[in-house]
Order: sequence, then structure tokens, then C-alpha cells
Amino acid sequence: MKAKAFDTKVFKRIMVYTKPYKWRFNSVIVWAISLSIFAALRPYLLKQTVDGYIQTNDSKGLLFYIILMGSVLLLEVISQFYFVYWANWLGQDIVKDIRTKLFKHILSFRMKYFDNAPVGQLVTRSVSDIEAIARIFSQGLFMIVSDLMKMVVVLIFMFYMNWQLTWIVFVAMPILVIATRVFQRKMQVAFQEVRAQISNMNTFVQERVTGMKIVQLFNREDIEAEKFSQINDKHKKAWIQTVWYNSIFFPIADIISSLTLGMVVWYGGTRILGGDMTTTFGDLFSYTMFITMLFNPLRQIADKFNEMQMGMIAANRVFDILDTQDQIQDKGNIVAPVFKGEIEFKDVHFGYLENEEVIKGINLKVNPGETIAIVGSTGAGKSTIINLLNRFYEINKGSICIDGQDINNYTLDSLRLQIAVVLQDVFLFADTIYNNITLNNPEISRDEVIAAAKNIGVHQFIMNLPNGYDYNVKERGVMLSSGQRQLIAFLRAYVSNPSILILDEATSSIDTYSEELIQRATETVTKGRTSIVIAHRLATIINADNIIVMDKGLIVEQGNHLDLVHRENGYYKRLYDSQFSVEKIG
Repeated sequence: MKAKAFDTKVFKRIMVYTKPYKWRFNSVIVWAISLSIFAALRPYLLKQTVDGYIQTNDSKGLLFYIILMGSVLLLEVISQFYFVYWANWLGQDIVKDIRTKLFKHILSFRMKYFDNAPVGQLVTRSVSDIEAIARIFSQGLFMIVSDLMKMVVVLIFMFYMNWQLTWIVFVAMPILVIATRVFQRKMQVAFQEVRAQISNMNTFVQERVTGMKIVQLFNREDIEAEKFSQINDKHKKAWIQTVWYNSIFFPIADIISSLTLGMVVWYGGTRILGGDMTTTFGDLFSYTMFITMLFNPLRQIADKFNEMQMGMIAANRVFDILDTQDQIQDKGNIVAPVFKGEIEFKDVHFGYLENEEVIKGINLKVNPGETIAIVGSTGAGKSTIINLLNRFYEINKGSICIDGQDINNYTLDSLRLQIAVVLQDVFLFADTIYNNITLNNPEISRDEVIAAAKNIGVHQFIMNLPNGYDYNVKERGVMLSSGQRQLIAFLRAYVSNPSILILDEATSSIDTYSEELIQRATETVTKGRTSIVIAHRLATIINADNIIVMDKGLIVEQGNHLDLVHRENGYYKRLYDSQFSVEKIG
């Protein structure tokens, strides 16, 4: 697709974020105007100094003008300082607002979005792309405005001082403008490719670092290194393309500037030697400065326009996410109370992909305070039921009710506050055990956490760790075993005091010692509340009030353990006998 030279729509959208900082935005413009005036004054004062005081040997006047030029230079420096500082300050405030809005928006997405969106890509959008937006203000927009103002003021001074010499400069400028325009368009396409390759690289590195254990277990280091080398090579080629355009443009711009300066000196010199009184040595001195001040900004505008384009390409990517409407619809107006715990699935159909149902019209009722177990082979739809109950995904047909009320009628936050889930793959943040238990909820005190830990029998385990509850478990809880992470997950669920508890494969991959602690924790946590236990190990759910057997998205059997295990040729009996035989052999 052909890249736009300047995406006005994206630019206008970015400018909306400047509204809360209108006074600072206007101040930056004022400092830009001051900077352009003071910058253009110096060559003019130099002309006055050469023509009025150096040629006439007026030392007093010369000293006065030297002091005057020094004062103007000081004012230019002050204007430059405030212009750069406030422009960067404004840019950082704007990206702070955009980043906050983006992260809140991402938090609202349903799980289906994250099933398809690469994590590395989201990290790129949230970090490096947003930093590129900041450069629109710090290195792009305001710098361009300042340079354009400086050029306009310089041209006014030049025409006022000597219009004949100015016409030489004026004729040369369109050549540089055309070259700048071509360069800017080429760089637009090149920078789009650069951003795409950066995103690909971030995604690749994120996935391989996260899955490093798999890479090393299957001896794929050389293969992954080769893949990274290929991606890195594409990234290099994308940047070399930008270097190629820079290598062509800037020498051309320097040649045009130097030739223009040579023409001015030649033409002005011949006029002076010919006795023309309208051209002076002061003109030649000042024009050498004016041409540099005129052509350098024009040349640099292309570079600064590149910064703007990089920022706008990045902004476009960020806005793509902000424009994505993939949230769970939170239209409920009932704040969920403390549930009694009655759960009912009525003819529920659901599929992660269109026309591929995972749940095929199930009907299920769970009584308040009851513990039910859901068993079945992998892919039977067990965990999907949990996702639907928490409204991580929307059902295609049917209804799910808690305490006789459709879960869609409850506000999403209040619904999830009443449901706690303990997963098989426990996720812990790189933080203390205490913060991982409370998830920084200020309403849960340390005393409450300690009391809960004692109740479910994990207090001593935590106290045996260095720093106890303040022990940092590092990224994803790598400092703890899988069993220890499960215990933390149980405590996290327990302190939230849910009405409904869900244990999703919570004891499938732990050691014997941890299993004993978890069995005790399970008995404590499930007591007095509706609980749903999903398990592969049938020995852990023998005492469940009701066992639901699923296969291919359907409920094929249900009843208590004794009832199901005595059903001849029953699905549950086959599962149980198979596991019992394996454990006995082991």
C-alpha cells in the first residue's frame, strides 16, 4: 500500500491530546517565535557592525555592537532552552496520557483477543511505539515550526537588506525543497518497514525468552539462533534503506547550499568591485550566516519530518489498538451480592472459533454449598466452562445463571469478585509473596493474610522462606516449586473470600508433600461455599457431591463416585480403572 506523505487524520487525532496542556503548547510556540527573531538578528547586527564601525574604525560603536550581539545571543540561548525543555515536557505528558489510556484499554479486552495477539507486539505498541510519539513533539512538530519561522524571518531580513542577493538564494531554494519532498516520501515507506521489523523482532524475542525451557529441552538453540539471525537481518536491511536515502539526500543538500553561497559571494563581490553602493562587505558577511541559517533548517526539516513520520506511523499502530472494540460487554446493572452459590447452565453453546463448537448445549445445575467435579479427556470442554462462568468469553447461545439471575445482568467487576479461580499453571508476579497474595488490594491486611495462611496450613511454609511474606518470588514465581506456587494460589483465593471457588487442575503436577498441604487447603477453602473442581486425577475428587463427566463438549454422565464407578461400561468407570491400574503398576 502506498504510504501517505503526511497522514492528516492521525496528526489531528494526536493533537487532541494537547488540549489539557494548551498553555504549555502556546508557550512553546511563543518561544519558537522568539528564537527565530533573535537568531535572525545576529547576522543583521553583524552587517551593521562591519559597515558602520569596522570600516569606519569606530571602536566605541564596535564595542557597543559587540555587547549588543552578545545580549542577543544570550536571549537566543534562553529561548532555545525553554523551547526545547517545554517541547519535550509536553511530549512526555502526552505520551503518559496515551500510554495510560492504551493500557487501560488492553486490560478491558476479552481473552479471545489475547489468544490471537502476540505479546511482543503489544509490548512494542505500549513502550517503543509510544516513545516514538513523544518525538513528534520533542524532535518533530515544534522543531519544524521553529525552523519554518526562522526561515521566514531570515528571508524578511534578507530582502530588506539586499533584494538582489536574496533572489539568488530564492531561486536555489525550490531545488532543495523538491529534493526534500522526494526524500521525505521515500523515508516514509522505509520507516514503515523499520517499525514492522522492530515489532517482529520483539515478538520473536518475547516468545523465545518466555519459552526458553522448551528451546533448551529440545535442543533448538541453533535453530532459534538461525531464525533470529534471519529476522535481525531483515531489521538491518530496513534500517540500511533509511541510511541509503540519508546518504544521498544530505550530500545533495550540502552541494546546493555551497553552490548558492558561492554564487552570492561571486555576484556580491563583482558588484562591490564594480562600485555598486547597494552591496556592501557587511552584506557578504551576513549572507554567509543567513544562507547557513536558511538552508540548514530546510535540510534538517526533512530529518525532523522523518521523526514526525516515525511517530505518526507508531501512533497509527497504537490507535489501531485503541480503536479495537473487543471488550466483554458490561451492560449489567446489578451489583453481585454475596452469592448463595446456585449455578445453572441452560442449553449453553460456545465455540472459540466460528462454526466450531466446544460446548454443545449443556445443561447443568449446582446447588448452593455443593462441591462438584468435572472430569473428562483433554479437549472435552472442562476449562471452557470456567471461562464462561467468569465471562472471559461470551456464550453463543443459552444462558448461565447464578442465584437465579443471568450473569450478564451482574456488573462484570462485582461478578468476578465473587468467584475465585485456582489454576494449574499459577502465575506469580515478580513481587513479594504478600503482594502476590493480596494483588495489592489495600482492603486485605497482613494480619488477615497470616490468619488465612494458618487456617489452610501454609503459614509455616512461607515463614521458612527468606524474609517470609516479603520474599520476592521473581518473574513468574521461578523461585518457588510448582507445589509452592499452588499453595500461594490457594491462599490468594482464600483471602478474597469468594462465594464460588473454582479449582482448575490444581493438583495435577505437584509432589506428595505439597499435595497433602493442598488437600488440607482444599478442604478449608471449599468449606461452606459452592466449589467446582476440574481434575485429571480422579482420586482427588472421590468425595465430591456430584461428578460431571464430559466428552466432546457434552455431559455424558453425572452422579457421585460410587454411583459412577459401578456403572458397567461407563465413561467414568473406564477413566477410573485406567488411572487406578497405572497408579498400581507405578
